This record gives sequence, structure tokens and C-alpha cells, in this order.
Amino acid sequence: MKSDVDAVVAELKRRGTKAGRDGMARYAIPSDKAFGVSVGTLRQLAKRIGTDRDLAAALWKSGWYEARMLATLIDDPERVTAAQMDRWCGDFDNWAICDTACFHLFDKTAHAWGRVSAWANKKDEFGKRAAFALMWGLSVHDKRSGDAPFLKGLALIERAADDDRNFVKKAVNMALRAIGKRNVALNASAIAVARRLAASDQPAARWNGKDALRELTGPSVARRLAAKTRSKELGRGS
Repeated sequence: MKSDVDAVVAELKRRGTKAGRDGMARYAIPSDKAFGVSVGTLRQLAKRIGTDRDLAAALWKSGWYEARMLATLIDDPERVTAAQMDRWCGDFDNWAICDTACFHLFDKTAHAWGRVSAWANKKDEFGKRAAFALMWGLSVHDKRSGDAPFLKGLALIERAADDDRNFVKKAVNMALRAIGKRNVALNASAIAVARRLAASDQPAARWNGKDALRELTGPSVARRLAAKTRSKELGRGS
């Protein structure tokens, strides 16, 4: 396994560029332990490697940014444990690795909703962001759950909406908007939360509410939800 890890890390090093590292800095991603490999290249490597849980664990342990990104793309979500999710969440030190893990691995696990609830109470910025990035991912990718967990998610959003830390605030906002675009009923519930937040005396909560309302009450979302409703009704009819 060590030779496999060394070979992958060596390839990442070869593929990295100074321009890539400079680009990371522009997007507030630390580059002190990074090679500057593009996301497209990481996806190509992940496709070539395939699912490899042991290699994913070893790559994560290496600490290299791109190695950790690659780990999230090749791990097996069916075998990921809640304890592993907690460990990796504790290592998050930037928004990119947080969001990639949540969107490409964690939201496919059986423990996803439990981690949302647990991480929403975390104190560190990226750990707390992970709760709402994961909720955001579930809003898009979870096709099996009914409305109940998303309604609980809205309560967590409302509670966290006054957190003015940039990376928490933006994830809370995206989760609120994503839930509100899931279906007509959740749209109404999300709009109700957004209106309460828009009336808040807390600047972060007020921003979250007003920003979400602009999208959730707009014609584009209304058209999309109407099309979803029609599609569902046609499916029941057939």
C-alpha cells in the first residue's frame, strides 16, 4: 500500500503547476501542502484508479490537498463509517475539500443525515460548514427521502443563520436555497424560513433570508417546480 500511495503522490506532484497553486490562493484554498493539480485531472485519475477504499484511507492520511481530494472520489460510500466521517470532518481546513467530500462521498452514505445533525453543533468554521454543505448535497442528490429530514434541516438552518463566518454563512444560504428548490411544499417552508430571517436584526441572518428569497420566489424556480409537479403527476397517471 505504501508503494501505491507513493506512486499516486508522485504522479500528483508531476501533474501540479505553480499556476494551479496560484489559482488556489485566489479562491482562498491553502496551497502550502498542495501541488496545484486541476480538478479535471483528479477526476481522470479517480476514473483510472476506480473504487479503492484502502488507498483512499492512505491518501487521506498523507495530508496532501490533492491526495485528500482524490480520496473522496475513490472511497466506497457503502463502507464509509460515521466514525470515519467525523475524523475526516475534523481535518477539513478549507471549503473545497469540505464540499468535495460532502458532495461526492458523504451524501451517498447511510450516515449522512446523522452527521448533518451532529456537525450543525460544531464550533469550528469548516466543521460547521460541513453540516450545511452535506445538507445542500442531500437536497440535490437524495432521491429517496421524503420531506421530513429536509424540514428538520430547515430548523437547523434557521438556528445557524446568524453565524457571520463567511464559509458557514454561504453554506447555510446554499442549503436553504437547495431545499427550497426540491418541491413545492418545501419551497413554501423554505420561503417561510427565509422571510423570518430577512426580518432578523442579525446581519448574517438578514442577508441569508433576503438572498434566498430572491431566488426562491423568482419565476425560474416557480417554472422548475411546476414542471416537476407535472412530471410527477404524469408518472402517477401512467
